[in-house]
Amino acid sequence: MWRLLDIGYDRFIRTTDDDHVKAVQNIYQKLYESGDIYKAEYSGYYCTPCEAFWTEGQLKGGKCPDCGREVTLQKEESYFFRLSKYAPRILKLYEDDPEFLQPKSRVNEMVNNFLKAGLTDLCVSRTTVKWGVPLPFDPKHTAYVWIDALSNYITALGYSAEKDDLYRKFWPADLHMVGKEIVRFHAIIWPAILMALGEPVPKQVYGHGWLLIGGDKLSKSKENTRPELTDPYELVKRYGADAVRYYLLREIPFGSDGEFTTERFLSRINADLANDLGNLVSRTTAMIVQYFGALPARGEEEGTDGELISLAEGTYAKVKSAMDRLNAPEALEAIFALVGRANKYIDETTPWLLARDPSEKARLGAVLYNLAEVCRMAAILLKPFLTRAPALILKSFSCGEDAGLSELSFGVLREGAAVVKLPPLFPRIDVKKELEEVEKLVRSHTPSAPASASCPPPASGGGVGEGVRPSDSPHAAPHASAPISIDDFSKVELKVGEIVACERVPKAKKLLHETVKIGNETRSVVSGIAQYYAPEELVGKKVVVVTNLKPVTLCGVLSEGMLLCADDGKSLSLVSPERETESGATVR
Repeated sequence: MWRLLDIGYDRFIRTTDDDHVKAVQNIYQKLYESGDIYKAEYSGYYCTPCEAFWTEGQLKGGKCPDCGREVTLQKEESYFFRLSKYAPRILKLYEDDPEFLQPKSRVNEMVNNFLKAGLTDLCVSRTTVKWGVPLPFDPKHTAYVWIDALSNYITALGYSAEKDDLYRKFWPADLHMVGKEIVRFHAIIWPAILMALGEPVPKQVYGHGWLLIGGDKLSKSKENTRPELTDPYELVKRYGADAVRYYLLREIPFGSDGEFTTERFLSRINADLANDLGNLVSRTTAMIVQYFGALPARGEEEGTDGELISLAEGTYAKVKSAMDRLNAPEALEAIFALVGRANKYIDETTPWLLARDPSEKARLGAVLYNLAEVCRMAAILLKPFLTRAPALILKSFSCGEDAGLSELSFGVLREGAAVVKLPPLFPRIDVKKELEEVEKLVRSHTPSAPASASCPPPASGGGVGEGVRPSDSPHAAPHASAPISIDDFSKVELKVGEIVACERVPKAKKLLHETVKIGNETRSVVSGIAQYYAPEELVGKKVVVVTNLKPVTLCGVLSEGMLLCADDGKSLSLVSPERETESGATVR
């Protein structure tokens, strides 16, 4: 999905990487020698899904305060990090640097729910888990999640390694952007670890909200609620990555929960991207090509030219101010205020009327030049938000796609530059008609009966696994004692797929959710193989997929196929091609 939405990263770190393991051991050794780690017996309530220990007082109704699931009382010898020691320093950090934790509501949450109640020391090793990083001073203990996981921010940069130039260059981080449910780990535990190491804390931690789909969906029935198109792959396929990125950045402030509705999404595409930006670029390039063939001269300023130019030159400051406060909607609003003003400028100057009078040729050229510059400057300002349209706009005015903020002064374009007429970047959508089509599409993927509170075993569309027998599914293969014809077999469509992502399905011990690339498409598949494979084992694996099963929803997750497995009664093995085979290849 990241690739789909043009999201990238500089380094994808696994906490099993050799350099990370060595750095984590160095961190533990340093904290142990300084007395910030000590050995004791741990007794606490452990939540397996959250990988978190809780005291009895922190439980809510006897269950995990974060996820509401069951916990188990566990006792074992452990090493502890003296988190309590750093509570006063963390409170002082909040007081001395009001911008450290944002938005302000997160500060109140951390202070009132955790710091004022008093911090307990943190269990940071396990003896019952063998797959972690072994502690250098006590190898029978392995590193428990907090120090191991959080330290990846600095180990990825080479902290404690011989070559640590990236760490020296980039740390402290300007920003940790994290989900609001893990603010405690990043705004209390992580700063305390860094303080104990004598390293600077991040300059800012920002806890973003959640994306809500269709409002309070838990209290509304499907019968009287318009279904929302929420599959990102389908959204990008129908409307493009830029449209999806724009809506999420324009509509939803980072610090708040935000709601996605298909109708609002389509309306925003029409209003901003089609009517404003797309219309401006299309009209400007078309008129330049029609009236001049190439970019005309800038000419003298007249009438409202100065107002437009002043707004264009002042927009960057507004965008920068908004983004310094992580207010993407306000930044985009400023850019589209410029775009809207340029469209109004077209109506004010009426270039089509100027074109009828030969004596107004110079004035017509000046108007179109001004519009071209606004298009160019708007494209540069939009580059951090959109990834496709800005490049097309810049290219249409013979600008390099690498044009950056240093080129935001007015008057950069040169007379005679080639201009290419652009078709509409974002075709206008008939919202009513499109909503009808979307409703048909969504309902075709909705099971006829609502999912029960407990997860059923995978049936049609789910992968095979323990507890899944032919009798569980109307689509399962017939018994060997019932011969079938070649025509029957040919009805089953089998293709090679590549698992590009995999995760456990919440509240389902046996289910994994795989994202499978099959040729040019990507599908969601749910399989009952969690007891045989860990999610990370499957990423990159080639598998055989039944691709023409009717989709179903299992535990709230859409499944659009079934993975083939071999079952010898003792274990389960995924079926894979013998040789390297491209995803999408037909199996026959």
